[in-house]
Amino acid sequence: MIRILLAEDQNMLRGALSTLLSMEKDFEVIKEVSNGQEALNFIRKESIDVALIDIEMPVLTGIDVLKAIRQDHLNVKVIILTTFSTKHYITDALKYKVNGYLLKDTPSDELADHIRKVIAGKQVISSEMLSHVLLTEENPLTKKEKTILQCVEKGYTSKQIAEVLYLSNGTVRNYLSEILQKLDAQNRTEAAFIARNQGWLDEV
Repeated sequence: MIRILLAEDQNMLRGALSTLLSMEKDFEVIKEVSNGQEALNFIRKESIDVALIDIEMPVLTGIDVLKAIRQDHLNVKVIILTTFSTKHYITDALKYKVNGYLLKDTPSDELADHIRKVIAGKQVISSEMLSHVLLTEENPLTKKEKTILQCVEKGYTSKQIAEVLYLSNGTVRNYLSEILQKLDAQNRTEAAFIARNQGWLDEV
């Protein structure tokens, strides 16, 4: 019997998933939780085979839980369920050796099959997710340019950016001009939006 923990903050979806998974003869959903901290607490105390974890949850995200599981060397498989194809989510999950990364709308029979593959030692990644990673452009921004766009997101003026980064106003304007060219953006706000959407501002 495959012992499953289900972590999902949307009650209706969690209930539906639990019902569908419980219909499989070799599955047992032994715990349902609504946030990442509850999931991690249970995994640290109880023996389970696989944790199905939503990536966006209160308290701790799915990535936070995955990272903690790996750092604690806990013997549990982790499958992240998501509606998000943002590149930094996928790369973070792969960095922490996620066992599965699947879309929430994966048909229940396919999800069940993926769980069995993970238990058998395979890694399963949604094809849509892999293509997103492969097709997304490399980050063209330098570390300084990313920092400047993070300041733009906070609503800083060029003068404020200059003060925070100990640069001259002219240098900040030059950086912004270069950023607009790289991202083919009309203004700094659009540039910040493009960079954030690509996941470039989250990369170290």
